[in-house]
Amino acid sequence: MNIPFFDGHNDTLLRLVDHARQDKAALFIEGTADGHIDLPRARSAGMAGGFFAMFPPPLATSLAGVAANPMGDGQLPPDLDLAPAQRSTFAMAALLYRLERLGALSVCRSAADIRSAIAAERMAAIFHIEGAEAIDPAFDSFELLYAAGLRSIGITWSRANAFGTGVPFRHNADPEIGPGLSDAGKALVRLCNARNVLVDLSHLNAAGFRDVAAISTAPLVATHSNVHAICPSTRNLMDWQLAAIRESSGIVGLNYATGFLRPDGRFVADTPIELMVRHVDALIEAVGEDGVALGGDFDGAMVPADIGDVTGVPRLLQALMDKGYGETLVRKIALDNWLSLIERTIG
Repeated sequence: MNIPFFDGHNDTLLRLVDHARQDKAALFIEGTADGHIDLPRARSAGMAGGFFAMFPPPLATSLAGVAANPMGDGQLPPDLDLAPAQRSTFAMAALLYRLERLGALSVCRSAADIRSAIAAERMAAIFHIEGAEAIDPAFDSFELLYAAGLRSIGITWSRANAFGTGVPFRHNADPEIGPGLSDAGKALVRLCNARNVLVDLSHLNAAGFRDVAAISTAPLVATHSNVHAICPSTRNLMDWQLAAIRESSGIVGLNYATGFLRPDGRFVADTPIELMVRHVDALIEAVGEDGVALGGDFDGAMVPADIGDVTGVPRLLQALMDKGYGETLVRKIALDNWLSLIERTIG
């Protein structure tokens, strides 16, 4: 089965920036033995594109430290100052555009751009930041990032910032942790709506979610989250959140991170694809066939061994077919639902 797919979240840029090799772009273009996504593997799997996240830890901290202890100690990590957030975000943005200049991908600002990239057999990349720490409360840096192609913002990662509060990584807990959006956070949502920038609710706490739902005129989107009723992690969505997303004609992208799939919350590779299908079943029940997509969290999380890396996504799509999903529905989950959502939000 050769169904193209679009992915709602990857941390590949940070993995590449962190890599010891000097030529970061070549790592992606030529392929690597580590990580989850590079150009050769993505092409062989049928990956049409995705949201390329810029998650801004200080570069000295990097994704490696987060991945080594994904659940942390159940507390929020320290706040991140503007200057180091901007340094790391700018480094990832520079790499993204270096890859575009070398012909590895196209940075897309609309659904039409994505379709054009797919037709030209170039990977389509949405410029996304995960955690708005690189944006100053006066929004000067927002203007610069927007001009550079920014079209999607996760207000928080799992920490607090000037705009809101994320959820700490906790199991057997819900996202009712911490205050709602600050005045600057509410202004950021309104600015995103005005500029057709997607607001991503993954990582945001419950109070912040409610604030976005009350303010935003756009569909509600969680690019990489799962079902709290199956896996009671703070990172997953409760029934009332799923209902709000459905009411807004929004989308949830299935997160492949094992600790957000498994009922026991363990980050172990021995996690069956059938459990991923169970989350998809529950998401379709909660948000409808038009509201479910893929949000792999590749290069940012441990994924099931049977997926392994981006080349394993066709196995997930085949499992959905084997479950009885028709090809039309599988294609919607794989690609069409993201394209529709992007058209209705970004343009």
